[in-house]
Amino acid sequence: MNEVLTAFLDEKYPLFKEVAQYIWNHPELGYEEVKSSAKLIETLEHFGFEVERSIEGMETAFIAAYDSGKPGPVISYLAEYDALPEIHHACGHNLIGTMSTAAGIAVSTIIKETGGKVLVYGTPAEETGGAKVHMAEKGYFDDVDAALMCHPYKAFERSGSSMAMEALQFDFKGKTAHAAASPHEGINALDAVIALFNSVNALRQQVTPDVRIHGVITAGGTVPNVIPDKTQARFYVRAATVEQLPDLVRRVKDCAAGAALGTGCEWEASHYELGYANLLTNGTMSDTFTKNLASLGIPLDEIQTGNDHGSLDLGNVSQVVPAVHPYIKITDASHNLHTKEFCDAANSEQGYTAMLIGAKALALTGYDLLTTPQLLQRVKEEFENREKRA
Repeated sequence: MNEVLTAFLDEKYPLFKEVAQYIWNHPELGYEEVKSSAKLIETLEHFGFEVERSIEGMETAFIAAYDSGKPGPVISYLAEYDALPEIHHACGHNLIGTMSTAAGIAVSTIIKETGGKVLVYGTPAEETGGAKVHMAEKGYFDDVDAALMCHPYKAFERSGSSMAMEALQFDFKGKTAHAAASPHEGINALDAVIALFNSVNALRQQVTPDVRIHGVITAGGTVPNVIPDKTQARFYVRAATVEQLPDLVRRVKDCAAGAALGTGCEWEASHYELGYANLLTNGTMSDTFTKNLASLGIPLDEIQTGNDHGSLDLGNVSQVVPAVHPYIKITDASHNLHTKEFCDAANSEQGYTAMLIGAKALALTGYDLLTTPQLLQRVKEEFENREKRA
């Protein structure tokens, strides 16, 4: 049966390559992926999937299902397809969306024999909006046995971890005044935001090495001869686990409170994006994916230990269902994610060939989970026996 799956993907490779190229050529920001989601839906419906659109009011979110009509596991593949501002598909989401779609379609061709159901989730706005967070919170993964996706990178990597994250916004309110004639009559909100950054810089020395706190000033005044009365800063506050975040966030907010007190400003904290939980890789499922990747000709010594590459909304999914997020190599150069060079790699022949390998490994892993009850049981036991669930 493995040969049937891989042969199908080889045969349909030109189609899937065309889909990935189309998405690359039409970069769309989070929740604006109208063309990209439509292309994936069109492809899934062509192969007999039933598609539910506009999940939870998110126009570009969808769930595509192919049901065998027989009892069995429910295997899901998660598709991403949003681009980044200016550097477009520099995270390779054109490949991610197509890999998951191709894997799901391949599994659908044999699911009448295995029983069960295969789902492809269209999950927009991974870079900013985190559709998977909404889907996980609303129970869309409650009846799923496994969630799989694969990410392009400059190396092959096992599924590892990701950082828990909160997106904090600080707004300071002061009082305008003429900066030369009567500065003493003003309350400088820019001083407050600068003091915030200085306090956060001092805080970094007193946190654990896994913590990352980074931000930008999104409003700092308009002209130099007016004391700014309104300023704003946005931060990502990250830690290894979601359990660490509340105390860390409290300490960052204390920095803002001190900055406001010292400058006489009023201040307010809010969230400008959804927070992400840390990724809990299912080791059993990850080992199965790695085995299948090796069976496709990738030497085991080239598959690196999983590393942390920031924050993922798949982390929230992994808190409610066994999940994996391995990486496939799409370039021999040392191009990092979120660079123009990586965007080009996501539209290269090597990138599309790697996409095919990733789709095959995903499909083979899904097949193993559908047909090996002992494997699925080990996956579930590992998930249920975790020491911590965020």
